[in-house]
Amino acid sequence: MLRNLKGLTQEQVAEVVEISRQSYAKWEQGETVPDIEKCDRLASFYGIKLDALMHYDEKVGNTKMAPPPEGKFLWGTIKLGNRGQIVIPKEARDKYGLQEGSRLVVLGDEEGIALIQAEKFESQLKSALELSRKMIAED
Repeated sequence: MLRNLKGLTQEQVAEVVEISRQSYAKWEQGETVPDIEKCDRLASFYGIKLDALMHYDEKVGNTKMAPPPEGKFLWGTIKLGNRGQIVIPKEARDKYGLQEGSRLVVLGDEEGIALIQAEKFESQLKSALELSRKMIAED
């Protein structure tokens, strides 16, 4: 899945890992498995953690998902309540220290919705405004 998402051939990935295309094809077909050194090369090449390469099995509906890049997360799906409420998965709440009363900013574009902690958003906005003022003052 990772190879296809990057639009690469088996040959191209095999070269990075320093094996034959046939050996790589056997990995994809589940006939053999790579040793830990080759797994580490693959994880580095795809920009994911080694653990994600070995154990990631998240699905959205019935579709298996590729591991997200390092520093990115996919915690599954949630259902919208009748009044628009959502429950943020525990892993996400723990990762960002969210608890009852936490403030979140809801952002969006044509593609979807994003949440960001209000304090972080406000801090970034303040920094951007200060930088803008400095640039205007220098002109």
